[in-house]
Amino acid sequence: MQLDILNTKGEKTGRTVELPEEIFGIEPNDHVIYLAVKQFQGAQRQGTHKVKTRSEVQGSSKKLHKQKGTGGARKGNLRSPIYKGGGTIFGPKPHKYDIKLNRKVKDLAKMSALAYKAKENAIVVLEDVNMDTPKTKAFTGILSSLNLAGKKSLFVIPEYNDNLYLSLRNIQGVNGTVISDMNTYDILNASVLVMTESAAKLFSQEAAETEA
Repeated sequence: MQLDILNTKGEKTGRTVELPEEIFGIEPNDHVIYLAVKQFQGAQRQGTHKVKTRSEVQGSSKKLHKQKGTGGARKGNLRSPIYKGGGTIFGPKPHKYDIKLNRKVKDLAKMSALAYKAKENAIVVLEDVNMDTPKTKAFTGILSSLNLAGKKSLFVIPEYNDNLYLSLRNIQGVNGTVISDMNTYDILNASVLVMTESAAKLFSQEAAETEA
C-alpha cells in the first residue's frame, strides 16, 4: 500500500511511503478485535464497587422476637436484608476485570484495526514535525491544513516528543501515541490515523525484519 507524504500545509511532498501488505492488507479478524477492546476497557475499570453485607452494617444483633408462635414470618435481627438499613444480598464485591490475551492475538487485533483504516482510506502520512516549544495553535493549523479539524484523530510518532505531545493534548478529539504504545482501541476510536513519515517507515522495517 503506497501513500503520499504530505507536508504541514497539506501539500504532497513528492515522496511516498510503502506500508506493508502483511500488516495493512490482511483480512481483518473481528473476533480478536473484540477481545483486544474488551481487554483494554476492562483494564480501565477500577473494580472497587462494594456493598455491605448483614455482618458489616450497624445494628443490634438481638433477635426481634421468638422463632415460632407469633403468626408472622421468622425474623432475625435489624441487620437482616429485609429491613431498611440492613445488609445487601448478593451485592457487588471488589474484583478485577482484566482478561489475558496472548501476544499473537493482540498483534493480530492491532493489525486488523490498521487494515480497517487502510480499507477506509483513513490513513494520512505527514512529514516529520519538529517543534522547538509547545504550540497548540500551530498544531491546530496543521490539522486544518490536513482537513482534520474537528475529526477524531490519532497522531502516531516514532518516539516520545515532549513539545509535540504538549501541543496536541489540549485539542479535543486528538490523541497522540508513540508507535510502540499504539493499541487496538485507540486505532478504532479514531476517525483518521495520522502517522509521521518516520513512524510509517518503521512499519516497513518491522515487516522486513519479520520476513528475515
